[in-house]
Amino acid sequence: MSRKKLPIGVQTFAKIREDDYYYVDKTGFALRLIEEGSHYFLSRPRRFGKSLFLDTLAELLSGNRELFAGLEAEHKWDWSRRHPVIRLSFGAGVAREPAALEEKIWEQLRVNQKALGIRCSEPTAQGCFAELIREAKVQAGAPAVVLVDEYDKPILDNLHDPEIARAMRDGLRDLYSVIKDSDAHLRFVFLTGVSKFSKFSKVSLFSGLNNLKDITVDARYSALCGYTENDLDQVFAPELKDLDRDRVRAWYNGYNWTGDAVYNPFDVLLLFDSGLFRPWWFETATPSFLIDVLTTRQTFAPKLDRLIANDRLLSAFDVDYIATEALLFQTGYLTIDSMRERGATTEYRLRYPNLEVRASLNGALLDALSARSSAVAEHSSRLYDLLLANDFSGLEQLFTAFFASIPHDWYRNNPISQYEGYYASVFYAYFASLGLDLTPEESSNAGRLDLAVKFNSQVYLIEFKVVEHSGEGAAMAQLKAKGYADKYRGRGQPVHLIGVEFSAEQRAVVGFAVETLAG
Repeated sequence: MSRKKLPIGVQTFAKIREDDYYYVDKTGFALRLIEEGSHYFLSRPRRFGKSLFLDTLAELLSGNRELFAGLEAEHKWDWSRRHPVIRLSFGAGVAREPAALEEKIWEQLRVNQKALGIRCSEPTAQGCFAELIREAKVQAGAPAVVLVDEYDKPILDNLHDPEIARAMRDGLRDLYSVIKDSDAHLRFVFLTGVSKFSKFSKVSLFSGLNNLKDITVDARYSALCGYTENDLDQVFAPELKDLDRDRVRAWYNGYNWTGDAVYNPFDVLLLFDSGLFRPWWFETATPSFLIDVLTTRQTFAPKLDRLIANDRLLSAFDVDYIATEALLFQTGYLTIDSMRERGATTEYRLRYPNLEVRASLNGALLDALSARSSAVAEHSSRLYDLLLANDFSGLEQLFTAFFASIPHDWYRNNPISQYEGYYASVFYAYFASLGLDLTPEESSNAGRLDLAVKFNSQVYLIEFKVVEHSGEGAAMAQLKAKGYADKYRGRGQPVHLIGVEFSAEQRAVVGFAVETLAG
């Protein structure tokens, strides 16, 4: 198989097909959607291929057969079926006030009028949109198609200002309500975005559009966006020759919506291009808003990888209330690990999708929890080297120096530092930001161990306690009394018990005990 161009940032189906780019065939999903229904909504994180899929739908429904040669749709679609396509996208630019959103809507309506050869006479944006749908059907002799990309971006861009965000939500709700009222003139509707705004709010974005089928969490469409393991092996085989396949999987695979797990396309394409393992997706605009929410709510970092939510909570995303679980899941920082039916509801266990997200998110949290101390990067690098050398005296000095490096004024003025979980969160985030194999709050018959670290063919069992007086030895005493090391004996790996005690009053490590057991 010969190498092709990497479609980095390419969202145009025709360009990919005509210019010899790699393409993962998603036309089977498109066929199924069109044949089995008519109105859909899909939530996926940013840079996951939503725009490309919408463009694929547009070309298919427009009947552009030549672009589909060799793809699943080529011999399964009736190419005599052609529908006028109306496309709206809010992905480009940022609207900071309702007037800017109104102008953005009019701009796109003008583009669609020109493309379809229709001129609206209605004076309002909503009226023009409805007229455009009606006239498109009359002109083409076939019902119209409406595709909306990044339907929620004007709201998400303004979440830091709830008043503006609410105004954006109301403006978009008025626009989208046209779709429901125009149902008689439509064959197919597909909306995509990052968020899944609550259907339960009295002022929901979808209160005027409640006939959409939400396929966000649907096993049949879990791989609609993203690349599966088979996609990498079959389509991108030439790019994998010089890469450690297990490392690629650990870094970038793992997103799941109850079906096939997928890779973020943006990540693997940049990996193939550069040969470097980096947090490509995370570095492309992880919002400060997300980190602010996690710190303001005093989110306990070790629990992020084990959150549990029901289907209602995962949909609780609105301007006036954004559940932490919903925020992290819908934006791609957590994904579904497992699901089970609990009476009338579905319960989801969430986890980090992969090494990139776990290490990067905890690194960002560490920066926030430590007032973005300049010592963070230096200390993280030293932590890795000290673990590699089993230099426990150095580890004690490192954590003592790190907590001492956080400015006194930050401790005094920031409410985050006033709760006990803050110190444990900082400690955990240090290890997690290195991408080590961690198990926080590991369960056993005796209780819960704070942190198990597997590294360099060794096991580190860590108990972290905030104490009032130094030298109590409570952390090490608990490690021994609970027998946390028992499950690791006989594996041929050294087991290190590490008891760490921290004084909130002194803001310093006041106890650090280590005992090594044979494996």
